Amino acid sequence: MTEPRLTRATGKVRIARLTDLAALGELSRLCQSHGAETRSLGLPLNGPPIGVFSLFRLPLGAFRPHDLMYVYEQGGRLAGLVRVEREASRDEWTIVELDAVGLANAGDIRYRLVQQVLREGAKRGAARFHVACADEDDNVELFMQAGFMRYGDERILFRPAGKPLPGPWSEEQAAACRIRPSVPLDSLSLARLYASATPQPVQRLEAVRLSDWERQGTHWRVPRSSLAPILRFADVESFVQESAGGGKDGTNLDGFIQVGVAKEAQPHYLKVMARSDADVSPLVEYGLGMIAAQAARDGDHRHDHGVISPVRTYESPIDRRLEEADFETIASVTLLMKETLIRVAEPALVPAGVR
Repeated sequence: MTEPRLTRATGKVRIARLTDLAALGELSRLCQSHGAETRSLGLPLNGPPIGVFSLFRLPLGAFRPHDLMYVYEQGGRLAGLVRVEREASRDEWTIVELDAVGLANAGDIRYRLVQQVLREGAKRGAARFHVACADEDDNVELFMQAGFMRYGDERILFRPAGKPLPGPWSEEQAAACRIRPSVPLDSLSLARLYASATPQPVQRLEAVRLSDWERQGTHWRVPRSSLAPILRFADVESFVQESAGGGKDGTNLDGFIQVGVAKEAQPHYLKVMARSDADVSPLVEYGLGMIAAQAARDGDHRHDHGVISPVRTYESPIDRRLEEADFETIASVTLLMKETLIRVAEPALVPAGVR
């Protein structure tokens, strides 16, 4: 007895329209249920109090003119969507949502949506495509089949809203720990800090430039993380911790923290970057205190949904310091990237040989 062969999805991929908004919201919510007939990126981990739709929900005010959204239409209904955020200053595209419904053909729907994004990116000169996803529902296999490479993993840590935040620090306390707001002149020091905290292969792939660090106060992709899209719904500030003595030229930094205070129904955000031998506990406490201070100024706790922080596997022991501050690991995600540029060897001097 032969089994029936699964037919290829027969719908069409098209650009999303304004009239699709209600159907897109319902499709996005449905795909976060992790039912047998649905597929999503699984970011970060479904279940209360965090769901993907609450993190990456799409008010029209946050959809920038250069962002893209495609849908898969079949039989007069939407069965899939892909949402892409474009970084015009770096010609990089990030897939932040990829959903499909269909027990038999959800995988094929998502593959066709990804291929549409890659074709559109090729037309518009995209240099890199990024995506972060949970290693489930054939997510990683799907992107690797489309030519993506796996280059890292992140742990997602969450501090529940029920745990009280530490009080804000005084200026004297911050000065005693050498913590201050970052400024554009810190760009070279931040680039050195990033180089010391990041393996060489990852540095080559992400290709963060000095100019990116110069505008990091507003350029929310630096440093890159799987949860950076939620910073569109937050007030973002960044702070640095200077090294004791300042190093040889007086500009060395021990650590950096990016703080996103939520304006919508989502968690607040912390991203920590530091030297491996630096103690980031003061930075973490300072960042939590900044969130507490902002919440006190606003006097509004409707959006108090805890604090979320992504940590890459090579950034240990930052995760241990966060756990000491009442964070808990709720998910692990995979980082993937596809380059469209051809790498060539950089010119360099080599030892001369005698013949």
